Amino acid sequence: MRSSTSRSAAVLVAALATLTACGGGASNAGGAADATPVRGGNLDVAISVDSGCIDPQQVGNNDALNIGRQLVDSLTVQDLDGRIQPWLAQRWEVSPDATTFTFHLRPGVTFSDGTPVDAAAVKANLDGIVALGAKASLGSTYLQGYTGTQTPDAQTAVVTFSRPSAQFLQATSTMSLGLLSVPTATADPATRCTGATLVGSGPFVVGSYVKDDQTVLERRTGYDWAPTGAKHAGEAYLDTITYRVVPEAGVRTGSLRSHQIDATTGIASQDLPQFDGNGFWTQRRANPGIPYNFFPNESRAPFDDVRVRQALSKAIDREQLASLLNPGDEAVTSALSVSTPGAPDDAADLARDLAGANRLLDAAGWTRGADGIREKAGRRLTFTVLFWQPTSAVLELVQQQVREAGIDLQLKQGTTADTAAQQSSGDYDVLFYNLTRSDPDVLRTIFSTDTRNVNQRPRGAVDDLLAEQSSTTDATQRAQLVARASQLLVQEAHSIPLIELSTVIAASDDVHDLQFEGSSRLWIHDAWKQS
Repeated sequence: MRSSTSRSAAVLVAALATLTACGGGASNAGGAADATPVRGGNLDVAISVDSGCIDPQQVGNNDALNIGRQLVDSLTVQDLDGRIQPWLAQRWEVSPDATTFTFHLRPGVTFSDGTPVDAAAVKANLDGIVALGAKASLGSTYLQGYTGTQTPDAQTAVVTFSRPSAQFLQATSTMSLGLLSVPTATADPATRCTGATLVGSGPFVVGSYVKDDQTVLERRTGYDWAPTGAKHAGEAYLDTITYRVVPEAGVRTGSLRSHQIDATTGIASQDLPQFDGNGFWTQRRANPGIPYNFFPNESRAPFDDVRVRQALSKAIDREQLASLLNPGDEAVTSALSVSTPGAPDDAADLARDLAGANRLLDAAGWTRGADGIREKAGRRLTFTVLFWQPTSAVLELVQQQVREAGIDLQLKQGTTADTAAQQSSGDYDVLFYNLTRSDPDVLRTIFSTDTRNVNQRPRGAVDDLLAEQSSTTDATQRAQLVARASQLLVQEAHSIPLIELSTVIAASDDVHDLQFEGSSRLWIHDAWKQS
């Protein structure tokens, strides 16, 4: 097997070599390649959950971001190969130490209220995201060390950081740093969530938002600045997009089969084969970033003992998880998703080793009780996994797997607000979630003791590696640092990855050119309906 460092270096060199370059865009779509686009109509898209907010700068879950992506444009766009390309910024320069980023803006771009997308708007947005703090759950992490934006003229924005920020250029391609009008960027955050004051420069505008029911977006008249790689220039083809909240997977499946909806990314894996042909099409892409993980709380027993964490990881059969629950996906191979630029290959450290798990628990003093669950000093080896996603099948299979090592895994499903509150308070045994981002700096966002510190652990060697990669502009060196950090996270079981999160578009054959962008979000500017 190739070393994680060599594989990582090759991929990340290609991904990061574009820090000052421009070129290609997002592609891939359904429908006949030679069909002629038709204007008009409504696209009905089913989503599984409503986060109570559609402001792309404040939301963090996939469904909400799939809405927000259509409302805001970004300074850059990232293609499916990880390259950073022009969008609202025609070109840019990055200082050798990656502390200064100078963007030269495309002229003639406006927000839907008619105000210009200029350097002052860039400044207002970046300043505003910093002011949002934790409310900007993703964007605020991309702006750590931000010292301000200078505006030498209306078309030039100079963004500066107090320390090197190698990840920032990729961050400018995300909708989390997507640009809103100056009045929106300075408006009340709660009001922005409702869409009432949400004004972007994207190909769609907010028509209506009814919490836990539906969101309707309307085509933006006069839109003419699609990103590099878009299939057409000018306005979107569709008149409207209706996102309908359909929490039950079975109902989403039935709604698509009966053509009550046109498309969804929320079909259960076992139901996907029925949409492979038969008047439908599907398309799969692993979400870059951090795959679904167990994040153990290391500030308290039993996970303050590295042997217990390692035993839990070794008791998990990731090949079985992938083959039974996500047919078509590879088993997870590192602390990063396989589609992340720079993702290393740590598969050897993630192979199931039940005998090794048992040896570790024996050495840690955990002995089997009468029912097979291990005990120590009168305490059973029991812990609770806190989660909110509709992924209980994954967790139930893991529950069975780890029981073979004498580990009693309990499940507690709550709301996103519940899990966020418990994470904030530090009152949890194990968290379960993923985080999508197409840059390896996502590891620092989650694990570093200087940022989220999801494990509630003391500072260690991995933190130095994560900090160093975030300030390293040499692509080869950064790749090596990322590879070593990932390996340490896995070997010390701070990261216990389970499965890749793949986004699968399932749609009617009437739907054409519904695409993924670089972060595996939906891009609907090019989409159109035959009927």
